[in-house]
Amino acid sequence: MVVPSAERPWLVADIGGTNARFGLIEAPGAAPSRVQVLPCADHAGLSEAAEVYLDRHAAVRPTAGCVAVAAATRGGAFRMTNAHWSGTTAGIREDLGFEHLELINDFMALACALPSLGTADLRAVGGGTRRPELPVAVLGPGTGLGLAGLIPAGGGWVPIAAEGGHADLPYETPCEIEVVRLLRAEHGSAHAELLLSGPGLSRLHGLLATIHGVAAEPLSAGEICAARTDPLCAETLDMFCALLGSFAGNVALTLGARGGVFLGGGILPRIAEALESSDFRRRFEAKSPAVTEYLRAIPTLLIVAPTPALAGAAAWLGDRLSTLETV
Repeated sequence: MVVPSAERPWLVADIGGTNARFGLIEAPGAAPSRVQVLPCADHAGLSEAAEVYLDRHAAVRPTAGCVAVAAATRGGAFRMTNAHWSGTTAGIREDLGFEHLELINDFMALACALPSLGTADLRAVGGGTRRPELPVAVLGPGTGLGLAGLIPAGGGWVPIAAEGGHADLPYETPCEIEVVRLLRAEHGSAHAELLLSGPGLSRLHGLLATIHGVAAEPLSAGEICAARTDPLCAETLDMFCALLGSFAGNVALTLGARGGVFLGGGILPRIAEALESSDFRRRFEAKSPAVTEYLRAIPTLLIVAPTPALAGAAAWLGDRLSTLETV
């Protein structure tokens, strides 16, 4: 297998709905270096953003790369749900002059990083014990709501990309029922991403203001996270975390993620204390009595590593190049 080196680095990228993160892999198993974040809105497309990054940071042109995108990747093509970018594996490979390019879902890349995450990369939210030999799930709110799984197979792992953010919201309290009623009236559905995302956090804040009959200026997710002493913002964050706990519990049951449910995305590390003190874990476990002990044993772990999806993209690229070499 062609391994990465300073003379032949790999390009890795994590493309979200708001920002594009790029890095270089310059040795086998090395952490991404020369990481830079570029706003998606400042560039016409993925290839253009990658060219800007490479011009700034790559003394030697990479010949291989892996790009993780916040979108479904079907037939080597993608179209961003929450941004204006689209493309194909073949087109991007030709644009960049690479010999090999992999295009995968961003949470699939995050799933590929999970086996390499250590204690310092994670923050426990509730109880449970990590079981690395069992299936795991990773989910998280950012510009959208991402979800993926990782299944042990043949001494290795098989990642599973999913579109769980479009599953229905699991609600419990009278106030949540009213939120969902208003959401359906406005959008025709109540899928999870409408609330469990950055834009969803802002939407939830507005819906709660409507329910309580109070005037409230529209706030961004960042503003809500920073204003936790404000009663409406605090209620918004509490409901956000509780709904996320119910959603995560459903994912654990559906996927059989007894090895752990990992929490990623750009929002949760900024509200780690609020998440821990919220109803998240109780709602995670609050299912049928028949599965109470099953869920209680599953850990919920917040990812605090800085660029895990870039490391996962590198892991996927290494596995793919190794497989192709043996064919």
